[in-house]
Amino acid sequence: DYLKNKINMTNKSNTEVNYIGPFITLEFLFFIVGFLTTANGQFQGPLKAAFLSNAGSLKNTFATLISFSWFMAYPLTGGIGSSMVTKYGYKGTLIRALLLMIVGLGIFFYSSFYFEQYPSSVVQISDATVPVGFFIFLFGSFVVGTSATFMQVVLNPYLTACKVKGTQPVQRLNIGGSSNSIGTTIAPYFVTGIVFGGLSMEEVQVNQLMVPFLALMVVIGIVTLVLSRIALPEIEETKTVKGEILPKNIWSFSHLTLGVIAIFFYVGAEVAIGANINLFAISLGGSYATNAALMATLYWSGMLVGRLISSSLNNISAQTQLAITSILAIVSICIAIAINNPWLLVTVGLFHSVMWGAIFTLCVNKLGKYTSKASGVFMIGVLGGAFIPLLQGGLADAFSWRWTWILVIISELYILYYAVSGSKVKQTGENN
Repeated sequence: DYLKNKINMTNKSNTEVNYIGPFITLEFLFFIVGFLTTANGQFQGPLKAAFLSNAGSLKNTFATLISFSWFMAYPLTGGIGSSMVTKYGYKGTLIRALLLMIVGLGIFFYSSFYFEQYPSSVVQISDATVPVGFFIFLFGSFVVGTSATFMQVVLNPYLTACKVKGTQPVQRLNIGGSSNSIGTTIAPYFVTGIVFGGLSMEEVQVNQLMVPFLALMVVIGIVTLVLSRIALPEIEETKTVKGEILPKNIWSFSHLTLGVIAIFFYVGAEVAIGANINLFAISLGGSYATNAALMATLYWSGMLVGRLISSSLNNISAQTQLAITSILAIVSICIAIAINNPWLLVTVGLFHSVMWGAIFTLCVNKLGKYTSKASGVFMIGVLGGAFIPLLQGGLADAFSWRWTWILVIISELYILYYAVSGSKVKQTGENN
């Protein structure tokens, strides 16, 4: 089997593959990942009102568990995603990821149904009384997060490696990021405007969750059917084939190892602002609370604008883009803390926009066949999206939201270090 695969790879390398169609397809899938990731985070506020009305002093901590359960899927299942790419190929892995997403959305639906049917089924933790339906929702968040992980294991290396004329890898990832950002921009108003019909947080009812989740299941089902009929060529030089053993340990590449830490801090910072800026604004009251959803939308919109700009940059390296944007993010957050104003945090979206693509590009630089495996390892870093917002929520319960943004500054400082020094390639995997 191994020899046959090597022969097939040689034959394929002699044929020029047109990746325009697959590129467009993956752009749409990036939209789905962004939309569902942000929609999941935006459920924190409404679910805090609907599920956690009796959670006492632990309301913020439980609310941030929604993002925690989603992002815990990345480190726990990223390696499984890499193995799936080797076994089923890129397209087969994507289809299985979408099917799993339908299951997760079904669990979301069931969490609301269970709460409606068994309102007295609760768990007592300290002074918090939490419905069992909330924990079912957390499990659904983990399952959908797992499906998003599998998709990311495919999307990132594929967009990096699929050669589209006139583009460089970081550009293609930023174009994908633009599509992702369209989803993240729409999601906050989808949650507040469509799912909850523009109601205030205090008026939200759990039964309003059911129909939207069923509708999303149908949409993802249609996407899966369409994808099964679209050609998605394999890119063999980015992954191993069945029976092939790579000689080096994936952690021996320092620019990858340090990049996993960088993505931990980046995703933690991105999600902390995107998911918690509304909770910060609500805690301040007045016009800040009124505009909480708008702030989240503008933050994600800033990421869209930044990615659209960076996707047109042919001559500025990923390293330079990462260094400049991390410095600007640090300055904005410091000012936001100094004047206790969440509107300054909105501007950080513009600077965060290029970071995922830049870090991933630098992480897999010159890794060759280790790229697919590296993509799975890379997902471990997404754990930051689970821990940093959760830690921030706990600190907000103990103190106040204002000073918790120092966590984000620390994150941005490490990203700056990676851009300047940690991303330098000391050994490659291209000749293996």
